[in-house]
Amino acid sequence: MLGTISQRSLFEPRSLADALRILNGEDPVVPMAGCTDLYVSLNFGTLTPARFLNLWRLDALRSIERRGAALSIGALATYTDIIRSPLVRRFLPMLAAAAREIGGVQIQNRGTIGGNIANASPAGDTLPVLSAADAVVVLQSTGGTRRVPFTTFYTGYRQTVMRRDELIVAVEVPPIAREQWFRKVGTRAAQAISKVVMAAVGGDEPRLAIGSVAPTVIRLRRTESALARRANIGDAQQILQQEIAPIDDLRSTAEYRRHVAANLLRRCVIDLRLTIRA
Repeated sequence: MLGTISQRSLFEPRSLADALRILNGEDPVVPMAGCTDLYVSLNFGTLTPARFLNLWRLDALRSIERRGAALSIGALATYTDIIRSPLVRRFLPMLAAAAREIGGVQIQNRGTIGGNIANASPAGDTLPVLSAADAVVVLQSTGGTRRVPFTTFYTGYRQTVMRRDELIVAVEVPPIAREQWFRKVGTRAAQAISKVVMAAVGGDEPRLAIGSVAPTVIRLRRTESALARRANIGDAQQILQQEIAPIDDLRSTAEYRRHVAANLLRRCVIDLRLTIRA
């Protein structure tokens, strides 16, 4: 039966420590918060796990604050929290721009940045932003805390370095003194999964990341190097084409994604006023 919940168990931790203790138990348990993706799987009958850990009430994981020089965003911060945050708008405006284009108001009110990271979809709209921002994912278990650079967090399609006993508790972003840029191309401006999504940081050594064109979100390291040495836009676009590996699927074709990715790179160069050869 599609969507059945009769054979499933739900745990309601009262604190982060309680959640980590449950997660460290012998039987696997799946963390859940906003459930904007999990409920889709439940509705389609493709949700196989039977034990769930509800994190939604752990308000300690919702904070958005400065910690030293870094911007720290709690894993349970919703897209609405991100859009409204003066700190995000000041220090990471491209993340606020991405959050505004994720779903409708209902999704923005429930979806969390930690869930977007953990879901590990290559089309996740916040993921290119975090990659280009050189963010760090903060993981916690009963054994302690570890910090993983975002650019090494994903190991394959829907796969991460996170252990079964760990939770994403926050993401930390170092200061960015340069101009930021974000673009999403989808069927609509919002309420649609991206066909291609790109984020960038300008300057003499630009940083670029792209989603929906490979098994994971990717940093365009070779394209970055080409722009840093002021290659012309045509050469940079050719290098980008070699770095991505789009596929045909229900949302788009590989050919279209390649074309859009190249156009986004050109627009990024223009908008960030990157110096290149003619």
